[in-house]
Order: sequence, then C-alpha cells, then structure tokens
Amino acid sequence: MYAASVPVCQRYLAQLAGFLATAETTRGPAALAGARLAPDMLPLETQVHVTANFALRACFPLCGKEVPPFGDFPRTFDGLRANIAYVTDLLGALRPADFAGAQERIVRDGAGKALVALPAVEFLHQYAMPNFFFHLTTAYAILRSQGVPLGKAHFDGFHEY
Repeated sequence: MYAASVPVCQRYLAQLAGFLATAETTRGPAALAGARLAPDMLPLETQVHVTANFALRACFPLCGKEVPPFGDFPRTFDGLRANIAYVTDLLGALRPADFAGAQERIVRDGAGKALVALPAVEFLHQYAMPNFFFHLTTAYAILRSQGVPLGKAHFDGFHEY
C-alpha cells in the first residue's frame, strides 16, 4: 500500500510543482491563478490545493492516522508551491511499516456531500488516487488551455520528445 501511494503522490506533486514553474516563466501567475476549464469548474489555484490535499487524504488514513491539517496557504504561486512542499514533507515522514495492516482497514472520507466507506485497497485504487489524478490532470489541462507549453513529458517525467 505504501508503494502504491506515497511515492506516487510525491512524484506527481513534484511534477505539479514543475507545471507551476513552467507556467510562471512563460505566462506569469497573474494571468493564470483564476483560470478554469469551464465556468462551473474550480480554478487553477483550487485544483492545485485539492491535488495536494488529496495526497494527504489518500495516504494517512491507510496508516490508520488522522489526516493532518491542510494548512492555510495563499492563493498565489508562492502559496501553491508552499502547499506542495508542506504535503511532500508530511508524506516523507511516512514509512512502509506505517502501512502494516492497511488491507484490513475500512477508510471513510467525504466525497462532496457523500460519505464513502471502503476497504483500504478499494479506497486507494478506486477513489483516492483517481481523485488525486483528476485534480492534477485538471490543473495540467487548465495550464495547457492558457497556452503554457506543457506536454506529456512534463506530466509524467518519463517521456521524451
């Protein structure tokens, strides 16, 4: 459970920080922070915060630990980077041994107005990680829609073109 959660979240939070760095140098934060894909969707800064927070919501319950406070970060690029660093540090404190017995846990979380209660494996693979990647991908798509020169290589860090 550790390998499927903590390192994955850490890697893609680093990629998200890279998206922001590229956006900042090519378009500038003022032009992007409130950008959305559609009028009824959350803006970029919220997508970044939710991505970071979902990493905590995914990993800590698997250890049987309370989700740490999300923190109060400004809706600026500096605040977004600070949020990502904060979450990355918290994830770095988790060890594989912390996940002992995770497969036997039922994990509860709020899903909008709904409450989910799932066995840990289902929680991670069918709920938490898809939500983490939904918000990560939405942040990526917002930046692309605003002309930030990102590609698949920026997203996963493996591809080269």
